[in-house]
Amino acid sequence: MRGNLYIVSAPSGSGKTTLLQHLLRSFKDLKFSVSFTTRKARAGEQSGADYFFTDRPTFLSMVDRGDFLEWAEFNGHLYGTARSFVETHLDSGRDVILDIDVQGARQVKSKIKEAVAIFVLPPSFAELERRLKARMLEPDDVIRRRLEIAKSEILFYRDYDYIIVNDVLENSILLLESIVRSGRAAPWRQQSRIEEIIASFGGIA
Repeated sequence: MRGNLYIVSAPSGSGKTTLLQHLLRSFKDLKFSVSFTTRKARAGEQSGADYFFTDRPTFLSMVDRGDFLEWAEFNGHLYGTARSFVETHLDSGRDVILDIDVQGARQVKSKIKEAVAIFVLPPSFAELERRLKARMLEPDDVIRRRLEIAKSEILFYRDYDYIIVNDVLENSILLLESIVRSGRAAPWRQQSRIEEIIASFGGIA
């Protein structure tokens, strides 16, 4: 039984990280794929937990070897998902979740068509701007750049299977959890158990 692959994308500041933190607490067996990146670690970030931090030459060597399921450049930095991590856990029956941008999501969907893609939208542009400034993590010019990127990213919502408008956090958490639960109820995920139940009914055709 192969696991489900979930892709979550959102403009920076939409609350995606908070939603994923709640999801991972609710589903202890859900595997979060830690991406590789060439950007510097922020205060409090740890390699192997938040990202695998590496330099550009090493990253590009991995690209040449085909080590990434997807990779993209965002705001001057490279980000990529290790193919081996995802495939190993899916093949073992574990569900895997990817936190990637719209470019990466397209690459993954082209290779793993059954992947479930989820897009998180902020309730408005003004609210997205407010959230980015409230984080106080980046200078104004970087925030402006993120807002410009968000304007183009949101147009890709049509490529996703589910949309979560993150206006009320509690509601958004429940929606995200329900998507994962519904995936686990799919017949192909329960085939062996279904066959056992049918067999218990005896001589039905």
